[in-house]
Amino acid sequence: MRLTSKPFVVLGIDLAGSPRRPTGMCLLRGVQAQTSVAFSDEDILNTVQQAQPDLVPIDAPLSLPKGRKTISDRRGEHFRDCDLELRRRGIRFFPITLGPMRMLTTRGLALKAKIRAMGYRAIECYPGGAQDVWGLPRQHRDLAGLRAGLRRLGVRGLTNAATSDELDAATAALVGQWVLSGRGEMLGGEDGICIPSDRFLGKAKGER
Repeated sequence: MRLTSKPFVVLGIDLAGSPRRPTGMCLLRGVQAQTSVAFSDEDILNTVQQAQPDLVPIDAPLSLPKGRKTISDRRGEHFRDCDLELRRRGIRFFPITLGPMRMLTTRGLALKAKIRAMGYRAIECYPGGAQDVWGLPRQHRDLAGLRAGLRRLGVRGLTNAATSDELDAATAALVGQWVLSGRGEMLGGEDGICIPSDRFLGKAKGER
């Protein structure tokens, strides 16, 4: 049984498609956040090992549409079940089979396998979708508003210098905490996308 005095440890990752671009990282221990950026897979995996998290939510596609063996496989479905559920709920997203999402998907799948091989649970997260559920602005529209909204939701330690990648990672980490505390849901099953459940919004919901 988990001791109630021990906070959940979640490592949120806003993964970049290329190791040449910054990947946002947020280590969330209870309500205290520590953000950073990483580039190589090795740096990301070292952070995972040091953090020993209860959950690793990753902002990147971590599964393929039905009937596809690789992201380049043109057979099978175009959308995953979780993608269709996002669309049904009116949440905007980029299809994983198009453009730069292919590179991100390839990196995400490989990273998920490595993290799970280390003994940690990695799940797919979509910060933009979570921000929509919470009523927060997405980072490309209002970075300061997103930062303020995350603070209203209880996240501590976010600095004004935190980048858009770091704030999306912080969003992913907070979603992970909601999942662990029973306030999240997995769209499309365990290999789908985790988002906060709107059944638990209440006063936690920020303002747009």
